[in-house]
Amino acid sequence: MSRFKSDFLRTLDERGFIHQVSDETGLDDLLTKETVTAYIGYDPTASSLHVGHLTQIMMLHWFQATGHRPISLMGGGTGMVGDPSFKEEARKLMTVDMIEENISSIKRVFANYLNYEAGPKGGALMINNAEWLRPLNYLEFLRDVGRHFSVNRMLSFDSVKTRLDREQSLSFLEFNYMILQAYDFVELAKRYECRLQMGGSDQWGNIVNGIDLGHRMGTEQLYALTSPLLTTASGAKMGKSASGAVWLNAELMPVYDFWQYWRNTEDADVERFMKLFTTLPMDEIARLAALGGSEINEAKKILATEITAILHGREAAEGAAETARKTFEEGALSQNLPSVDVPTTELDAGIGLLALMVRAGLAASNGEARRHVQGGAVRINDQPVSDERQSIGSAEVTADGVIKLSLGKKKHILVRPA
Repeated sequence: MSRFKSDFLRTLDERGFIHQVSDETGLDDLLTKETVTAYIGYDPTASSLHVGHLTQIMMLHWFQATGHRPISLMGGGTGMVGDPSFKEEARKLMTVDMIEENISSIKRVFANYLNYEAGPKGGALMINNAEWLRPLNYLEFLRDVGRHFSVNRMLSFDSVKTRLDREQSLSFLEFNYMILQAYDFVELAKRYECRLQMGGSDQWGNIVNGIDLGHRMGTEQLYALTSPLLTTASGAKMGKSASGAVWLNAELMPVYDFWQYWRNTEDADVERFMKLFTTLPMDEIARLAALGGSEINEAKKILATEITAILHGREAAEGAAETARKTFEEGALSQNLPSVDVPTTELDAGIGLLALMVRAGLAASNGEARRHVQGGAVRINDQPVSDERQSIGSAEVTADGVIKLSLGKKKHILVRPA
């Protein structure tokens, strides 16, 4: 039996989203009595979010699904500073144009999880904090907002202390980030009656700062809710794969690769990931989690398809699943596998195997590619390759008009003459 009365907190509780809540009883009562507005902030540090952001995106999804109004806040202002929380060194500063380009690219993901057209009360909002942060008058901001912050208290936060203990110093610019994030909460409370900020557990100090600032600046009572920072059962950080970040934008990570990432989920993570990243009913998740032996692979396929369907659409997800089935179960060559175009002139001249692997994204460097070849993990058109100096050219193009480049049993890239 859940300890919560509200649909939202009860849903989050049973699915494993809750790490900390600033006032469980107060927030639970508020969510039960009225439609509440909540936000999560996203700084546009890249042109796409990655799967490490999915937990928070799904929290916004469930917030709307249980009758409330979510805000996806774009950090057009805070992105100019960069969040120093638990970072080993300062983020590289971005220009306004870079920030705006990244925001434009990131926005496309959220429409797959939130409904921005559900009416004035239920419709999600996408807001850019540049609206109030970029026009700020520095002296007025120091006087009206900065005076409410204790440097002694700010220095006590773990996110700050970890940087102070390292060689890379914490700049005054970064030190201001937590003030700006707190001010975001106050502005959203005043402009949109926002009462709740959510985020990962590393954001707890920043969020609580916002609650305290709101109290000092006369807002209604504000609340904080954080989710646990996720790692896989083997301890790996979510959001990373062997070949790099697992991006949410399809142009950075093809749908098939995204599906395959989830298909490769460790057995011990299947139930947890179904609860967090799909909308499958809890009884169906329990049934799938109970599968043992080789049947767990069927649960992994469902996991991969359901997560991919939310982000990229049901048709694309089922297409990725079918591509995998043909490739791995029938040994067939599917034209839907990820591909890389190589000019015909280059193929005619011949390309070194190691360089081609790097170009195809199967290795980050020639050295890594060489190790894969030496380990017997590389195949061309399903034939093992042992010579790291081998040149790949037009002679390897099959009757299907492609060259199939494989790393291990699960990674396949089609090289297409262009």
